[in-house]
Amino acid sequence: MRSTPLRISNQRLGFHYFPDTLHYRVRDLETWLPDLNRMGARWLTLQAPHERAIPEQFIVGMLKGGIKPILHFHLPTRSPIHHGALRLLFRSYARWGVQWISLFDRPNCRAGWDPSDWAQQDLVERFLDIFVSIAEIAIEEGLKPIFPPLEPGGDYWDLSFLQSALQSLQRRNRSRLLDYVALSAYAWTGSKPLDWGRGGPDHWKNARPYQTPDGSEDQIGFRIFDWYLAISRLELGRSLPIFLLKAGSIPSDQLEPQTGKPDLIAHSRTNLAIRDLLEQDAAESAQSDVIPAEVQACCFWLLASDQRSVFKDQAWFGSDGEKLPVVNEFYRSEAIQDRFTLDLGVDDPADPDPLDPGNLPAPADLKPDPETQSSDPNPPKTTEHTISHYVLLPLYAWGVAEWDLEAIESLLQDSHPTIGFSLSEARLARRVTVVGGEGSVSVESLNMLRANGCIVERILEGGILVAS
Repeated sequence: MRSTPLRISNQRLGFHYFPDTLHYRVRDLETWLPDLNRMGARWLTLQAPHERAIPEQFIVGMLKGGIKPILHFHLPTRSPIHHGALRLLFRSYARWGVQWISLFDRPNCRAGWDPSDWAQQDLVERFLDIFVSIAEIAIEEGLKPIFPPLEPGGDYWDLSFLQSALQSLQRRNRSRLLDYVALSAYAWTGSKPLDWGRGGPDHWKNARPYQTPDGSEDQIGFRIFDWYLAISRLELGRSLPIFLLKAGSIPSDQLEPQTGKPDLIAHSRTNLAIRDLLEQDAAESAQSDVIPAEVQACCFWLLASDQRSVFKDQAWFGSDGEKLPVVNEFYRSEAIQDRFTLDLGVDDPADPDPLDPGNLPAPADLKPDPETQSSDPNPPKTTEHTISHYVLLPLYAWGVAEWDLEAIESLLQDSHPTIGFSLSEARLARRVTVVGGEGSVSVESLNMLRANGCIVERILEGGILVAS
């Protein structure tokens, strides 16, 4: 199989990064940015934890390398979400250059809800009660929210869920939100042809929820965007922007008839066909299969994963250094593959790795104490300070204290620091401001920061800033 070089004009091609939050080190950036550029990527979907920020140097490095991040927050519907903490995260991301964030994931699936909540009436209305307030915070902080991708089909039919949501947003008079929001869709091909469902409900008038008559087609395939955009036009009178996530074919979609093993040639052919469609200009092409201009990005699943991941067989780059054949087909021509270079002016932090699983910050359901924010018994050697100023907030079982947020308000205006809850990230900063008294961060943790060369100060009760 032969691939044509990817034109630089293709601005919609993207990928999903690791399906976890453990690969945001500078060394990861240096590893993956060249391959992403060589394959022509302009977008990268990142799993974004809601209890801490992805390191600034990773986000800024991707942006400098010509890659726009889409931050996907898999927020819970089962427990309250602390809006103050999210506002701080959103503010930081917007300051670093992020534009788009996707909020929640597949709310039309039973698994995402408590059984008692799922069984109640007005599921869409109750979801919007959660979604709207967070989306409006994102807009206030300079970000653009993406309505969550729905499970194609799903326990609650995705087309019905989306239509009800758009109707409700209009009834609620959320015109400002509708001016900013985009849609998203899981655009995997499965074992179906690439053009399955093309034309949407206007063409396939006999399709019904959970029932696709013989001779008809539905939205469960790559052309799912035709169906979602048709709903947008019907309810709003216009097409909202839409992002395609988990797009394309995975190796197990097509099997070799003789061996039953994944047909990697067919996998490459399908994904290359999508890449070629993304290159076509919707305004200039008269072909019926053209991808409309409303499609902002198409992120293929999956760039890479760890060997222990359940998704390891779906990754284009294996943890053992092997690549699926599709990678070489996606690589650009030699003339343009080095267009972007990474120059952050920083070195990777020394061991132990600040984002190693063993050094991650405590989960949000634990109170800060010497166990959750403690120093390493064998302190690492001093690391390069890749962050100028870090504000270390305590995270309680119920979220972030309002007093803590008020205490740092003046700092946000004056010095625009990086804000988070991670001692491992704080040790990368030249200056660290610790919020709260001795009960919030242990003496051992402060000593570790000092030993690492950090200038440490505290904000005590009453808003007093003191050297520590």
